[in-house]
Amino acid sequence: MKIVILDGYTLNPGDLSYAELKKLGELIVYDRTPEDKIVERIGDAEIVFTNKTPVTKATLEACTNIRFIGVLATGYNIVDTEAAKVKGIPVTNIPTYGTDAVSQFAIALLLELCHHIGSHSDAVKNGDWANNADWCFWNYPLIELAGKTMGIIGFGRIGQATGYIAQALGMKVIAHGGHRNPDLVTDTCRYAENLDDLLKNSDVISLHCPLFPETQGIINKDNIAKMKDGVLIINDSRGPLIVEEDLSDALNSGKVGGAAVDVVSTEPIKMDNPLLSAKNIIISPHIAWAPKESRERLLNIAIDNLKHFINGEAINIVNK
Repeated sequence: MKIVILDGYTLNPGDLSYAELKKLGELIVYDRTPEDKIVERIGDAEIVFTNKTPVTKATLEACTNIRFIGVLATGYNIVDTEAAKVKGIPVTNIPTYGTDAVSQFAIALLLELCHHIGSHSDAVKNGDWANNADWCFWNYPLIELAGKTMGIIGFGRIGQATGYIAQALGMKVIAHGGHRNPDLVTDTCRYAENLDDLLKNSDVISLHCPLFPETQGIINKDNIAKMKDGVLIINDSRGPLIVEEDLSDALNSGKVGGAAVDVVSTEPIKMDNPLLSAKNIIISPHIAWAPKESRERLLNIAIDNLKHFINGEAINIVNK
């Protein structure tokens, strides 16, 4: 059985092992695959793994030996799942590998926004402290989170984990979206009556929802207008949840006090992205998912998905 990984580098730049996958068949790993090489590189492979390399209907028509497609991520829109279903090809994803890593990173973004530790460290290294007249200094307003309210849009596994950490910091949580679990309601955590309730009452808004038509652009000028002046916005979920020009305008006007995002609408980011010229924004290159522990879990789940398929009991299928 021939197994092809079309774009393995971001998952495994060399610090993980493919030994278990190699036990299942002849493995060929490409770091990256340009679109004009996809069909050639899949060739007669029966098993295809992809992260961000598209597998289209045309590719499926050309590569007739494919029996299984494993997406090395949670989102699977890069595969034409319906075309695969018609051909009887199961498409699997990795649903739960990054809960701890992504929630931890959301809080890291928030803390950096509140304290600008990196910028202050750079200032010290540049001599600003050594040459300062006083025993300390700060270049940005510093924000204490205890007693403030975090609104979490998308209250699934990652949203809940982020909420737990926020509450540990002394924050209150308002949650919107996902299945309502009454066991999660406490003195410091409640479900929003509606989205407007969350927008109106949150000091921090953190996005943890999937990208659906109803969530695309959920952070837009109309919803920003409903928020508190000086609100902080965090996004390490999906870039298109935010209308970037609207957020940029709100940052530059001061309506939004700061934003920290790990994702943008087009990745890699384009240099004309309006967020790059906005005030008070932190942008990281889609790395919330990427601690070694998280990537190792992802790879192990992907291998487990394939093992279950081989044994006739496929799991994590997204195109049943």
